[in-house]
Amino acid sequence: MNAIIYAAGRATRLGPAFAERPKILLEVGGRTLLDWHAERLAEVGVENLYLVTGHRREQIAAVLPELSAKHGLRLYELHNPDFTEGSVVSMHASLGVLEPSRESVLIMDGDVIYDPELLRRLVRSRYASAGLIDFSYRAVDDDPVMVPIRDGWPVEFMKQWQGEADRIGESVGFFKFAAEHIPALVEGTRKRMTGLSRRDSLDEVIRDVVKAGLVGFEEITGLPWTEIDFPHDLEYARNEVIPALVEKAATR
Repeated sequence: MNAIIYAAGRATRLGPAFAERPKILLEVGGRTLLDWHAERLAEVGVENLYLVTGHRREQIAAVLPELSAKHGLRLYELHNPDFTEGSVVSMHASLGVLEPSRESVLIMDGDVIYDPELLRRLVRSRYASAGLIDFSYRAVDDDPVMVPIRDGWPVEFMKQWQGEADRIGESVGFFKFAAEHIPALVEGTRKRMTGLSRRDSLDEVIRDVVKAGLVGFEEITGLPWTEIDFPHDLEYARNEVIPALVEKAATR
């Protein structure tokens, strides 16, 4: 199985102290987010990890050989020189990996620290394509990407969603896409590569596939994780998520 992590953007919301370093190289619990990702992905059997880079890409490229040797999986860089545009352009940079795939691919945000059980649930999902949802989401400053569920199935994928649903949760930003559903991602990406559509988020591509009824979900409510967008997210990761992971590991 292959995995693609999108790590091209600038960590502007974390403040000027982090402006010169890619967010995926932030240290949490004495290790970078990328180090944590590589370990978790190797544990679930991923053989090839592709990093879509942009901002300060040379810093990421420099650590790939060491992490590859450390965790026993192959790491590759896919560079997006137009990373200041929408993240759909980063999705486009990964089409060379996605399009020829004949097996499931994991697609992941890079700025997340999480319990390894999240990936285990995703990889083992009964659904061909699936995302991870937390039904006890935290909405502090940034609007989370909401996923309403009706009759046991996701029906939308967007921020500031309003409407009727059986349950509403937050997307973790991790997905497993089956080979038969990858063409929908490819088509949705390519149609956005001209004009103002290049400013779109890759979330818009995923939204199309969710609304087409192709993506199931696995619940991860109660497991420790957080996306890191703001300084308080980083504090939460260091003071809450990492201690919870350490405590859980100690009780195994």
